Amino acid sequence: MYASLCLQFLLSLLFSLLFLTSADLGTASSFGPPYLPTTCDGADQEQFPPGDLFAAAGDAIWDNGASCGRQYLVRCLSSATPGACIAGQRVQVTIVDHASTLNSMPSKNGTTLVLANRAFAGIATLSAASINIEFTQV
Repeated sequence: MYASLCLQFLLSLLFSLLFLTSADLGTASSFGPPYLPTTCDGADQEQFPPGDLFAAAGDAIWDNGASCGRQYLVRCLSSATPGACIAGQRVQVTIVDHASTLNSMPSKNGTTLVLANRAFAGIATLSAASINIEFTQV
């Protein structure tokens, strides 16, 4: 009986740890207007979620366009710019474009996500060219 309870506890602990570590790690930069047209939905203004919390997918998550419309919860972990991350803040962004086809230059090329300025400012200072992030698809 005791061994069975211990096994159940260990299994539940293992599953809890797997759930807690399901986030991916990557990098993010920012970009500003013009935001249209996008690779996902062209010139349709309706593609942008409320609050301008959107992003462009880098090649690592672009998935040949399948990432269009996906939503990610993003948190700043660190940056080469001291004090750039806003502690405890997360943003939920919707993918509306491919980072390599943006109409404006990102603050840094080659990142996992390129966040619209408003989304980036929700988790870090805009003075940072890029940040290290934790992100989870929701």
